[in-house]
Amino acid sequence: MEPFKNLIHPGLVQRMAGHLQRAWPAFDAQAFVKQASTGLDALEMKARAMQLADALGATLPAEFAHAAQVLEAALAPPWPGDRLGSDDPCRDGLEGWALWPVGEFVARHGLAQPERGLQALHAITQRFSAEFAIRPFIAAHPDTVFPILQRWTADSSAHVRRLVSEGSRPRLPWGLQLKALVADPAPTAPLLLSLQDDTSDYVRRSVANHLNDIAKDHPARVVAWVQQHLNDAPAERRALLRHASRTLVKQGHAGMLKAWGLGQALKGELTLVLSPARITLGQSLQMAVLITSSARRTQTLVIDYAVHHVKADGSLSPKVFKGWNLVLAPGETRALRKAHPVRPITTRRYHAGGHVLDLRVNGQVLAEAAFDLQLG
Repeated sequence: MEPFKNLIHPGLVQRMAGHLQRAWPAFDAQAFVKQASTGLDALEMKARAMQLADALGATLPAEFAHAAQVLEAALAPPWPGDRLGSDDPCRDGLEGWALWPVGEFVARHGLAQPERGLQALHAITQRFSAEFAIRPFIAAHPDTVFPILQRWTADSSAHVRRLVSEGSRPRLPWGLQLKALVADPAPTAPLLLSLQDDTSDYVRRSVANHLNDIAKDHPARVVAWVQQHLNDAPAERRALLRHASRTLVKQGHAGMLKAWGLGQALKGELTLVLSPARITLGQSLQMAVLITSSARRTQTLVIDYAVHHVKADGSLSPKVFKGWNLVLAPGETRALRKAHPVRPITTRRYHAGGHVLDLRVNGQVLAEAAFDLQLG
C-alpha cells in the first residue's frame, strides 16, 4: 500500500505552481517548487504540508488580501454535494491535499484579518477541508467567528456546513485543541442544533463526532442532549445520536445507557472462554461467549469488552472495544464469537506480561479472563 504521506508529492507541487502562476503571472513558480520540493521525500505527512506552507509564504504576495485573491483564483471548481475528491487531482485547479498547506498559509497570515481569512476558508473547504485552518481563528476571534459559523449552517454547500461542526470540535484529531471549548462547549450548541437534522449524512456524522468529543469532558451535557432529542426522532437523527453516544455507552455510563433503554442488568447467566492463554504480538485472541436469559421479557443488551493493557510501570490500562448489540428473547441461549487482533498500531506501545480481558453487559463487568502477551 502506498504510504499516506505520498499524497503530497513533487508532482503535486508542480501542479500547484502551474495553477498559482496562472492565477498570478508574477508568481515565482521556480522558487516555490525548489523550496517546497527540497527534501520532501524524507518528510512525514504533516511536515510535508508545513514545508509547502512555508514555500507559499515565501512566494505569494506579502499583503494577505492579495494573496487570498490569488489562492481563490487558483482553485478548482467546487466539489458538488458530498463528493470527496476528483479522479485527476488538481487538473483544473487547486483541490484535495494541495489545500492543506494552503489552509495553513491562511491560518498563519490571515489571523489579523479574520473576515477575509474566513472568506478564503469558505472557498477552500469546498475543494478539500479547512477544519484545521479554521481553528486558530476560533481561538483568537470567537466573537467574530461564531456569528459567521451560524450563518454558514444554512450554506448551500454541504462542505461548508460540515466545516461549521468539524472545525469547531473541541478535540479534533490532528487539530489545534480548542481549550476554551473543552472547558465550556456551550458556544457550539446552537450550531449543532441547526445541523443535527441536516440533509447530508456527511454533515450529520460530523455533528455526531462533535457531540462525542463533548461527552469526553461533559458527559452530562450529551446525556441531556440525547434525552431531549431522541423522543420521536426520525431515523437519521437516531443514528446520529447513537453515534454520538458511543463513548459513553462503551464506558457503561448509567445515564446514557438509561437514555437508550439499556440500563437494566442482565437477567441470566454468561460465560466467557478466551483462547489461547498465551499469544505473541501480531496474533489474535478468540472470544467465545455463552449467554442465557432467565427473564420473562425480551432483553436489549449492549455487550462490549475491555482489554487491560500492561503499561511500562506494570500497571494495567483498559481500552474498551465494541462487541455485540443483541435482543435476547425470554429463556433464549445465544453463542457469540469474536476474534480480537493484538497487533502493532501507532497509537499504542505494547509491553509483555499478563493482560486481562473483561466483558461488559449494559455497562456492568460480568466476566473476565487473563492472557499472557509476548512481544516475539
